[in-house]
Amino acid sequence: MSDLIQPKILKGFRDFLPQDEILRSSLIEKLTRTYRAYGYVPIDTPILEYTEILLRKSNGETEKQVFRFQDNGGRDVAMRFDLTVPFARFTAEHKEELYFPFKRYHIAKVWRGEKPQAGRYREFVQCDFDTVGSDSASADFEILALMKAALKEIGVEKVTIHVNHRGIFNRFLANINCLDKSDDVLRIVDKLAKVGQEEVKKELSEVTGSTDSADKILEYIKPLDSFDATLTHITELAGGEEEDSKRMHDIYKMMQATGIENTYVLDPSITRGLDYYTGVVYETFLDELPSIGSVCSGGRYDNLAGLYMKDKVPGVGASIGLDRLIAGLTQLGITEQKGSYLDAEIYNQDAEMTVQYQQVAGLLRSEGVAVEVFPDTVKMGKQYAVTEKKGIPWGILINKEEAENCKMTLKNLRTREQFEGLTVSEATHKILNHQN
Repeated sequence: MSDLIQPKILKGFRDFLPQDEILRSSLIEKLTRTYRAYGYVPIDTPILEYTEILLRKSNGETEKQVFRFQDNGGRDVAMRFDLTVPFARFTAEHKEELYFPFKRYHIAKVWRGEKPQAGRYREFVQCDFDTVGSDSASADFEILALMKAALKEIGVEKVTIHVNHRGIFNRFLANINCLDKSDDVLRIVDKLAKVGQEEVKKELSEVTGSTDSADKILEYIKPLDSFDATLTHITELAGGEEEDSKRMHDIYKMMQATGIENTYVLDPSITRGLDYYTGVVYETFLDELPSIGSVCSGGRYDNLAGLYMKDKVPGVGASIGLDRLIAGLTQLGITEQKGSYLDAEIYNQDAEMTVQYQQVAGLLRSEGVAVEVFPDTVKMGKQYAVTEKKGIPWGILINKEEAENCKMTLKNLRTREQFEGLTVSEATHKILNHQN
């Protein structure tokens, strides 16, 4: 016994029991349907990339979080920390095989060696959707609209999407002679919700060398009462109307035209810390649980693919952090736990009737019922216990007389009500229509 290895898992990583994986898979299926309805197609990329590919355009904070090592061939490799940078490499490598604009979705695991906390793990699933090859307000708006539609499809309607434009922010920084510190300023402002205004002011003063500059930045990032008022305010501070502010006006008009504008706020403090964002940026918060952080974020990254190819390919996209979102939904008590995908269980009361049980199961499946036969003839108490653990709503009992006429007794396992002598069609109707 001393040779047994203790079963354990690395910190920040998780196993998923059936009820957890069923929930996650169900949400992914719904997201996939929504992505496809907007014209997005799936791709996949390797888990491992050359480190120079992943970290070419990143800051020091990102480098600290990457799982990086030498492989058996002595190559410097790292595990992808998001799906956007691999997508930029993918675009450059396959540009002759793609058509533009190209709209892709990618649902896969990524890895970050950051400190685990509620809703945040070292291994997690991102659900990305991007459009490359179009630098238009329409492409920006479509991503924002899809964010709302995708979250609504999985039952999340009480959300607020915070939107900003890095271009306007950079023009403002140029106006106050801080553009050369833009990377540091954006990174510090991005921490506002986590560390608070006083800490941000302190760090901004240190980076810019001026408390006056820090105060001006804090004034800039404070939203006003409405989208229009905030846009007018930051446009004036940035030096007047330019293409970036016009872009935000156009996006907002599309929101109004489609009747979804109330979901969005213009929030100048949203910067997205990663260096590759160049235009519109956004983060999404659950109205009833903002403390969990953004569950869907992204932005425009017009120059990202330029790291790997001479041609400029503009891009815009977003990512839903599925694990953080599930943690939030679970905390709010609005997730449905299921132990299986089955509609019904055929109980095994007589080993000699296994053929008849399987015959009925086959007929029910042909009618669209998800059903299984309990494999062993054991006590009914045990069979019921297993069925209950799986969360199966219907039980099927078949005696010899019913089997001869291909009939059955259907039992609602929630109400305990029974329906005897049902044909396959009658049982199917009750099961699929949830009639008691």
